[in-house]
Amino acid sequence: QVQLVEAGGGLVQAGGSMRLSCAASGRIFSSYAMGWFRQAPGKEREFVAVISRTGGSTTYADSVKGRFIISRDNTKNTVYLQMNNLKPEDTAVYYCAAGTYSRIDKTYEYWGQGTQVTVSS
Repeated sequence: QVQLVEAGGGLVQAGGSMRLSCAASGRIFSSYAMGWFRQAPGKEREFVAVISRTGGSTTYADSVKGRFIISRDNTKNTVYLQMNNLKPEDTAVYYCAAGTYSRIDKTYEYWGQGTQVTVSS
């Protein structure tokens, strides 16, 4: 079992930056790829980014490529999402997840409770 707790959400103006973190406890953190997903009101949950177990590989959604950076620290059992040049369309609840290296949410076994990110124009 893996427990995931996100932190770092809030309100930011367009063009600003924010860093989300996701702390894991339970089974070995480094056994899992870690992903970030988001869900805006009235929309389906969508893939944002994923990082491999060692951190050597990353993949991003086209909508965030060049603005967001995913990273992880296996010594701290934590994954991060650095979000730069934020846009109002980035407003959503952001979720971290543990599972396989994939863009598909169904391949992830464990999910955090989510943290709200709101970008004002």
